[in-house]
Amino acid sequence: MKALLVIDVQVGLISQGDFAKEVSLIAKVCEQFQQDQSPVIFLKHVSQDETSPFYEQKTSASLVEALVPYATQIIKKETPNAFYQTSLQAALEAENVTHLFITGFNAEFCCMFTTVASHMLGYKVTYLEEAVSSVNNGDVYEMPQLDVPEFIATVFHWSNVVEVLTDEEYKTLYT
Repeated sequence: MKALLVIDVQVGLISQGDFAKEVSLIAKVCEQFQQDQSPVIFLKHVSQDETSPFYEQKTSASLVEALVPYATQIIKKETPNAFYQTSLQAALEAENVTHLFITGFNAEFCCMFTTVASHMLGYKVTYLEEAVSSVNNGDVYEMPQLDVPEFIATVFHWSNVVEVLTDEEYKTLYT
């Protein structure tokens, strides 16, 4: 069984740039998974710190409105690894999931940590590179030419343990 993970597509992140293309693509993938009756699990980063944009009572911690209709299962997390001290593993085991598809934000934090953890836990992992992005750019890391999401996708591709697909490749192989 396959499952889709939608990681941290929250107002506080998405409002930092123009991510309409990524959100639209994630919505399409959510719809496909729901049509296939495959689990769609949203991961929501939360914080107990009232000054954090992820503080649960803040609007910035909310899921992006366009994806709310697909968010029938939401798991809260407090670290970049969606498996750490959450119910994600139990939810996947209950559905007999063996193959995870990764989408969301930020490529270099929660998506990367969750992808690596997924592989280490024995899941087949497919990283949908056009449905993963970051609010950060190369300037944040003092590497102005760095395309953060592309770099992370390339590392996963070169690892030969994570399947990295463009939207067209995903459609060809899985729809």
